[in-house]
Amino acid sequence: MNNSPPYNAAKAEYFSSFLMDTLNKSALSFMLSIGHRSGLFDKMSEMDFATSAEIARVAQLNVRYVREWLGAMVTSGVVKYSSESKTYYLPKEHAAFVTRQAGVNNIAMAMQNAAVLGEVEDEILECFIKGGGVPYSKFHRFHEVMAEESGQIVLSSLETHILPLVPELTHQLKTGINMLDVGCGSGRVINKLASLYPESQFTGMDLSAEAIANGKEEAANLNLNNVEFIRKDLSDFDQTAPEAEYDFITTFDSIHDQGQPLLVLQGIYRALKKDGIYLMQDINGTSHLEEDKKHPLGTYLYTVSCMHCMTVSLAQNGEGLGAMWGEALTKDYLNRAGFTKIKTNQLAHDIINNWYVIRK
Repeated sequence: MNNSPPYNAAKAEYFSSFLMDTLNKSALSFMLSIGHRSGLFDKMSEMDFATSAEIARVAQLNVRYVREWLGAMVTSGVVKYSSESKTYYLPKEHAAFVTRQAGVNNIAMAMQNAAVLGEVEDEILECFIKGGGVPYSKFHRFHEVMAEESGQIVLSSLETHILPLVPELTHQLKTGINMLDVGCGSGRVINKLASLYPESQFTGMDLSAEAIANGKEEAANLNLNNVEFIRKDLSDFDQTAPEAEYDFITTFDSIHDQGQPLLVLQGIYRALKKDGIYLMQDINGTSHLEEDKKHPLGTYLYTVSCMHCMTVSLAQNGEGLGAMWGEALTKDYLNRAGFTKIKTNQLAHDIINNWYVIRK
């Protein structure tokens, strides 16, 4: 017996329009990424109405490509166009969300993920058929994009919003403590902290050789002698973590990517001193679709999870928790790792993450 509702022509027409709009906006994401990476948005924000040749000259780019890119910008409504003078203009209201000057509001920066994830579409499809996962090594430019995202979301508010989540932390860093960043990526956070607090010692651990190399290079360029980067598989961190060595441990959106997240958390518990602090940034999903539907970036986060977070974990024969594992499950894993004191915080500029201040 067929209990499905009858075909509704109006709903079909609406869905068709929805898909056409999605097709346009999916294409636009690539052009927004180009506008960000090329600096076109930054240059146009400083210009009045200008021809494509003038924009190309200021940006030091090929005019033919700039003109075609402008076609996508105009037809999408991002850039204004005067048909009389054949000139283009980026409104200030739009520049506030697509330029580097916009800081944490620069959404064009995140558009780079469309191209990064698109590169592994074939491998992801193979996983749909055969299972398994896609390793970190297949994601070209991933660490570069993540480092830029870290700079925009974390570094920009490190001193003003993040460190103050723990009132005594800044004083401790000035006096001198040992800090560990687990899953440190390219290490921009600990390199920044190492610059700010020369009396403290900083260690970053990550599975990726590329990320560790990036962190070491930046540290060398900054002449830092109080930071160390270690390439490490953390799947047995519960056994290999040093005992009670660190006063302060951080993870920035990295636990849900791990092959064995509980073992990593147990390792963090082991490595943290009795009176130490663990600061954990992780996605503020819920694991419940009826709730995640309300998240303004729910579709984006599930897509990133499917095409990166979940699959890199499965590539390590891991759990594949995915980015949207949720606050309740996060706290459950923290409790199972041994932590009993967990405070959840949210920052106004970061609609994607929860910030957990955790003690033993």
